[in-house]
Amino acid sequence: MSASLAGLGALVLASATLFTVLKWVGAVYLIYLGIKLFRSDSTASLDNLEKVTQTSASSVFGHATAVTALNPKSIVFFIAFVPQFIVVDSPLLPQFAILVVTFVGLASINALAYALLADKLRAKIAKPSVLTWFSRLGGSALIAMGVATAAFKRSQ
Repeated sequence: MSASLAGLGALVLASATLFTVLKWVGAVYLIYLGIKLFRSDSTASLDNLEKVTQTSASSVFGHATAVTALNPKSIVFFIAFVPQFIVVDSPLLPQFAILVVTFVGLASINALAYALLADKLRAKIAKPSVLTWFSRLGGSALIAMGVATAAFKRSQ
């Protein structure tokens, strides 16, 4: 969101070449993730959660922040999302602050809801056959989104 607020969105909108490069990088990335997920280990299980090494909350937060900040999908999302909520005649810093706080708050609520749902469904989805089905479905969806991204044509 910070990169988009700093003007990357305007730069991408102004440069057809940069838009095309980001589009193809995003498409290839989605297809790569889809193939990786589709081919993931079908013997995966949730039974051995105790064997997972313990990491500190700050380490998890730092890793998640880095992954999110460097993810091209996030940048492309905010390029499309942010401009429609900005009033250029008004001070930008308060608008940016409201957008960041709102987005981070809603994203946190969303992540918490998914975590609580996953905890409730863990026993049902812990079977290897269900995990394989989820992996293949999720991988197929990512591949389809990558192909759709590649096929997307920019309106002039």
